[in-house]
Amino acid sequence: MKKSEVPQDKSALENFTREVCYVKNESGQYDTELSIGWEAKKVALDEAWKEIERRTSEAREKIKNGEASPILYFMEEKLMDFTVLAGYTGIWKFRIKRHLKPNSFQKLNDTVLKKYANAFDISVHELKNFKA
Repeated sequence: MKKSEVPQDKSALENFTREVCYVKNESGQYDTELSIGWEAKKVALDEAWKEIERRTSEAREKIKNGEASPILYFMEEKLMDFTVLAGYTGIWKFRIKRHLKPNSFQKLNDTVLKKYANAFDISVHELKNFKA
């Protein structure tokens, strides 16, 4: 690919990152060029963000209906699964699953809530008072 042919299609990440592409310059030697995005990559990213929005929306509904605790929402928002959250908090996965239940969540002390808050990069107050 020539330097002038590197795709520069706008995407959700255009203001955050650029991708290095290896190209041939005018003298036929390999060189690098930065790209802000490709159309195919933009479509894939857009679909991924739609899925994330759907999952966070479902988590909000579950919290509103009293089916889940705020931990579920922040897990989805931060793109975490049980294994990742367990790694960040040091809490066993089966205990995290239990803490997703609103009754169990309300009984948690501040030490445990602090672990979750740190993992989600929020305050304990935000976690306790999350309004779905």
